[in-house]
Parts: sequence; structure tokens; C-alpha cells
Amino acid sequence: MLHVLYLVGVAAFAASGVLAAYRADMDPFGGLALAFAASISGGTLRDLILGRYPLYWTHDWVLLTVIGGVGLATMAYLRFWSLPRRSLLVVDAVGLAVVTVIGARAAIEAGATPLAVVILSVMTGVTGEVIRDVLCGEFPPLLLREDVYAIAALIGACCYLGMDRLGAGPGPAAMVSAGLVFALRMAAVYFGLHLPRPHRREPR
Repeated sequence: MLHVLYLVGVAAFAASGVLAAYRADMDPFGGLALAFAASISGGTLRDLILGRYPLYWTHDWVLLTVIGGVGLATMAYLRFWSLPRRSLLVVDAVGLAVVTVIGARAAIEAGATPLAVVILSVMTGVTGEVIRDVLCGEFPPLLLREDVYAIAALIGACCYLGMDRLGAGPGPAAMVSAGLVFALRMAAVYFGLHLPRPHRREPR
């Protein structure tokens, strides 16, 4: 079940990579490059930190096929239909939600401490978005423009870790935690939620 859920997450990030490339007027090769970069960057960074070799995507042909297939399908869609207004934010939220909890599971299985689990989980979730936006020339990336982004991943990671400590199975814990991340991110997008910000004082 977790592998299927992970395929959903990388598929969402692959679509977000193509959508970002479309907005940046890149060619199809650029779209595919961003699809793969957005999908595998977070997991690659996580595995490098944990010392897990070979990297997970180098021996998973299903994963790479899903990324390539979703990338090509998204390009075909964009050739005939216009880009929905908030499509990038929605698919990005799906990818963030799923990849974050998969990162938490991988860190737990590697024997990381609770704090390290949370850190690695958030890094797994947000790295793909940062790489995607940097390659598109968008600065600051979405991570730094939206404060309920990494915060949503952080809350989801803590939720997954807590449910795991309480004895919940990996599947239910992943579904609940991913749903929480997605709900928080969508609430921020549609209702303009953000953390309290300091008020600027006018110079005297």
C-alpha cells in the first residue's frame, strides 16, 4: 500500500514539474527534466543522508515509468486544454503530502531518532519543490513564499511519528498524516492562511 501511495506522490510531483515548465515556457525536454527533478530529489537527498545505497529510484523501473508517463500525459493535456488556475498548487500539495509521510516511514525504518525523522520527512517533502522552482528561475521558491508549506509538512511528519509510536499501522498512519498535510496546504491556498507576521514599524 505504501508503495502505491508513493507512486501517487511522485506522479503528482511529476505533473507539477511539467506544469511549472509550461508556465516558464520551457520545451518538452525541459518539462521531462523538471518532472524527474521534482519527483526524485527529495528521496535522493534523504537516502544520501541516511547512507542508503543504491538510491531507491535506480532499481525501481515502475517508479521511473510512472514519472515519465505522467510527464508525457501532462504535456499532452496542456497541448489541447488550458492550464487550470490553481492546478500547480493542488498537485504540488498532493506530492508534498504523500512524499512527506513516505520520508517519515523511511527514516523510522532506518532507525533515526524522532527529531531526525521529522527533519528528514520535511526535507523529503519540500526538496523537489525547491529544485523545481530554482530550475524554473522562480525565486524565492514556493517554500519561502508560503509559510504554510514546510509547516504543513512538519505537522504531518509529527502526526505520522506520533501514530507510529501509538502502534498504528503504516498504511493508516500514512493516510491520516498525508490527508492532514493536504488539508492544511489547501486551506492555506484557498483561505489565505498564514502564520502571524511581524508588523513593520514606520521610521520616525
